[in-house]
Amino acid sequence: MTGVIRRFGVRSIFAAFGLLVLGVAGWAGWRSFNRPEPARFPTEASTFDARDGAIRVVPYISGLVDPWSLAFLPDGDMLITEQIGRLRLVHHGVLHPDPISGTPTVFARNQGGLLDVAIHPRFAENRLIYFTYAMSGDRGNTVALGRGRFEGHALTGVEQLFVADAWSRTEERHFGSRLAFATDGTLFMTVGERNDRHRAQNTFDHAGKVLRLNEHGTPPADNPFVERPDVRPEIYSYGHRNPQAVTQDPETGAIWATEHGPKGGDELNLILPGRNYGWPVVTFGREYSGEMISLATSHGGLESPVRHWTPSIALSGMDFYSGNRFPAWRGDLLVSGLAGARIDRVRLRDGVAETQETLLTELGLRLRDVREGPDGYVYVLTDGIPGGVLRIEPANGGR
Repeated sequence: MTGVIRRFGVRSIFAAFGLLVLGVAGWAGWRSFNRPEPARFPTEASTFDARDGAIRVVPYISGLVDPWSLAFLPDGDMLITEQIGRLRLVHHGVLHPDPISGTPTVFARNQGGLLDVAIHPRFAENRLIYFTYAMSGDRGNTVALGRGRFEGHALTGVEQLFVADAWSRTEERHFGSRLAFATDGTLFMTVGERNDRHRAQNTFDHAGKVLRLNEHGTPPADNPFVERPDVRPEIYSYGHRNPQAVTQDPETGAIWATEHGPKGGDELNLILPGRNYGWPVVTFGREYSGEMISLATSHGGLESPVRHWTPSIALSGMDFYSGNRFPAWRGDLLVSGLAGARIDRVRLRDGVAETQETLLTELGLRLRDVREGPDGYVYVLTDGIPGGVLRIEPANGGR
């Protein structure tokens, strides 16, 4: 150490130390500016009043690093993605200490990284897991779809099935990137407009779209624009901002998606083939400065949201509840909010979406994803470092 001081001088050492401190402080400030730190993950179960009976919120898994999505395997085990590029396994309620090997290299910056994960409908036969991730290349960064076989504690035979033409050299945001298998075996994939709003109306661009793919990543022959040379054949709907949830109603087969608005204007949309959902021509949202984006909230020929949230709650995950633990919730849509730090239970009846109640606001946690488990409980993924999984169960044990 004495030699180092003699060589560089005391002032240089203190200057370097000061730069290090400023660098760490700057990183922390950048993170705080771009994504405020959530409240502390709970260590004990809590009971809260709810409309149809008290609920108990149990800390299920903790110690995750920026988790983004969760999915259940047929045996009840859970897979969780972490944005830094790790896929984690939860077996019998215990987080495996080692990440699953074989995941691809990801572009893990800002909103990019390893994002959604979905289980093939015939997983018991083929062991296939699908995932989306941000990747970099000569044209900047974009989002891709991959898959691999889950064998042992590894993904094998990993292949890249589809790369969205949603490249950006300047933006590391609005990747979208949720997945949902439909009952016909096709796969819905959302892509954000990469914070370049006019791309959402460009039908020769995958940005700002809901895509429909075959299980091999190719466009199905019955996609709405498959015969048109001026539209990418993978496009199912367009005019989206940053759709971060997509799911199929198990009763009706309808496809639903949510998307982030800017300052206000989060949307719940019924996704119909070939339709234009209007961004940025129509919106309930405003610029973050408060200025108007559009004077119109609706327009002929453009689809209006079934429900919108203004102010924004930063809609993220979504799932229909069909279990027996919460009979009053059956058929309702559960949506999670990041900035809103809440779960909204939404009832859909005759094209109208009514919020029945808002849950978990007492925790103050940014909520990234929500899924019904095979056991009928509701599992909620919390954002941040550390992130974790909460389990919602009836306070009376489900009686």
